[in-house]
Amino acid sequence: MTTFDAIIIGFGKGGKTLAAELANRNWKVAVIERSNKMYGGTCINIGCIPTKSLVYQAKLEQVKEVQDPKMRIAHYDQAIQQKDELITFLRQKNYNNLAQHENIQVFDGTASFISDHEVQVASEEETTVLSAPQIFINTGAETIIPNIPGVRESQCVYTSTSMMELKKLPKKLAIVGGGYIGLEFASIYRQFGSEVTVLEGGTKFIAREDRDVAEAVYDVLSKKGIDLKLNVNVIGLKDTQEGTILSYETAGVSEQLHVDAVLLATGRKPNVDGLHLEAAGVVLDERGAIQVDEHLRTSVPHIWALGDVKGGSQFTYISLDDYRIVKDDLFGNGTRRTTDRTNVPYSVFIDPPLSRVGLSEEEARQKGYNLKVAKLPAAAIPRARIIQETDGFMKAIVDADSNKIVGATLFCAESSEVINMVSMAIEMGQPYTFLRDYIFTHPTMSEALNDLFSQIQG
Repeated sequence: MTTFDAIIIGFGKGGKTLAAELANRNWKVAVIERSNKMYGGTCINIGCIPTKSLVYQAKLEQVKEVQDPKMRIAHYDQAIQQKDELITFLRQKNYNNLAQHENIQVFDGTASFISDHEVQVASEEETTVLSAPQIFINTGAETIIPNIPGVRESQCVYTSTSMMELKKLPKKLAIVGGGYIGLEFASIYRQFGSEVTVLEGGTKFIAREDRDVAEAVYDVLSKKGIDLKLNVNVIGLKDTQEGTILSYETAGVSEQLHVDAVLLATGRKPNVDGLHLEAAGVVLDERGAIQVDEHLRTSVPHIWALGDVKGGSQFTYISLDDYRIVKDDLFGNGTRRTTDRTNVPYSVFIDPPLSRVGLSEEEARQKGYNLKVAKLPAAAIPRARIIQETDGFMKAIVDADSNKIVGATLFCAESSEVINMVSMAIEMGQPYTFLRDYIFTHPTMSEALNDLFSQIQG
């Protein structure tokens, strides 16, 4: 048995950042990663970075307006190659950042608890037992595979992970699931030239958004040629020599799709299989996530959980903030906690991107707010005209009693950048007039916040 000051299971954003922090404080740290293709975690290898690389490359394809299918296929091949080169570089960089530190030892293998202080690491070569007084779990999440007949047997089914390894551009792609991950892939592959059909089981499109926002997103994606089907029950897959036949029902009518590839965008679940958490006494919640308190301690006080494995919002910046909470709990005054994260922005990288922070209008009204609502078409923004991206709009929700910003949804070009300014204004407790009267550079998308909030009469 080898003893360390800390064991970190998983090489994700929170875990790797914490490992460096502890090592710099002269802790002896063991970092366990079961796959040498996951150094750096989900974001770098199979999440944010590779998908946004494809978003960028697909955007170039759209700008070039290439119609020749052979040229589109060649561009897709080049995009996959550039994506692979990027993540290979970042993966190696992340590995070196930890492995070359004198106080960190990286173990390749599958981790499982023996007790609340002992972890077994099993690799193809050997099995090692590690021990530490402090243990941190950062194993992320994995795709939920729905119980659809033929899914596991089909050679044409992909997850969001394996889809990015697909070297050949599918002519026809079906996406099961109309959530944010599904829509991002739909936007990407439609721009590369695939015929894309999205099959969503719910009756409401992107149900967590206001209906005016959802309708605008639906219209824009439909205009781009994406076939969006709601209230769909996928009942089976059967492979053929040409691809696969996807059978589904909608409104009691049976239909079939003949496609080259099927992407499962049916949600993700905490990755806890094989950890043997029961041996350590770590408790799961009703959704199968590791149960933590507001300081990210599990039911065993010297074991923490960071990132997607504890449930909640699955963003790499949440995992990074988890690191800050743990750091403060270990070395600070313990005042940082998960309950402080009340207004976390997010962006969906469709085209144009959909970004939001705070409450939607519907949520705010349900909470009893007296509201003032402002909307500004993207076509009214000079910068949008310059870059010829005039789809969408900006929407702001303000509490009429306090003049504080309650929330904002930006469905427009560069919204993933602009939303952060709105988020900071909310966190600072500023009234809407702060953004209404702020001096921005010109011509930019951010200066449209002047015009958006000028529509609110206070």
